[in-house]
Amino acid sequence: MKINDIDMRKWKEYDEIITDSLWIFPSRDNSGAHTPEYHGNFIPQIPRQAMLRFTRKGESVLDVFAGLGTTLIEARRLGRNAVGIEINPSIAQRAMKLVNEEPNPYGVETKIIIGDSTSPNTYENLGSFQLILMHPPYWDIIRFSELEGDLSNAPTVDDFLDSFEKVVKLSREHLDEGRYLVLVIGDKYTQGSWIPLGFYAMERIMRNGYNLKSIVVKNIEENRGKRGQYSLWRYRALKHGYYIFKHEYVMFFEKL
Repeated sequence: MKINDIDMRKWKEYDEIITDSLWIFPSRDNSGAHTPEYHGNFIPQIPRQAMLRFTRKGESVLDVFAGLGTTLIEARRLGRNAVGIEINPSIAQRAMKLVNEEPNPYGVETKIIIGDSTSPNTYENLGSFQLILMHPPYWDIIRFSELEGDLSNAPTVDDFLDSFEKVVKLSREHLDEGRYLVLVIGDKYTQGSWIPLGFYAMERIMRNGYNLKSIVVKNIEENRGKRGQYSLWRYRALKHGYYIFKHEYVMFFEKL
């Protein structure tokens, strides 16, 4: 089964595709319809790399935490159909407006469903996909809405993981066998302790019929919360015995 458009006879020509486990991007791609206006958006380079490596033109991608449509915009650029699920109606409407501003040279279909990705009703008549992308909230680091189904409102880390696992189970039914799920996630500190959200989420995925293929570490440039305050965060790190987050994980899983 061929899962990408790479011609291995010309493998040296694919300079854009990263094969190392350390991804360093100097800046976010804000070209075209992409925008950094939504706090917590992941960078477009991640879904682009995932689609180039694990899909073919004309195939379909599902993003279960769509946000402002980063994945859908990249899918249009690369000739992939895409569906995004977003729980916040105002964000979903803004995302569809942005997506429609992006040229559609391949005539692909892009759609955003306003719904709760932890609810079976959201997945009715959804069809099948060849790639799933997940960029969930990093638990309660950023509260994205007041909605009950929003994972960022989970009262405990176990509640967060239980809800996340529901998304894994429900979306898995729509992914073709042998195809990939890509998780983008970071960790957090709580009361002086490191909470390894990435590895907790990894375990939840693996116990639901997925094989872990690779873990990539991606750099984080200065985010809004730390912008202009690096000296303060360095002081806190030195005083309290921790390290400042400068990375997040991109995990690749194959459906068994």
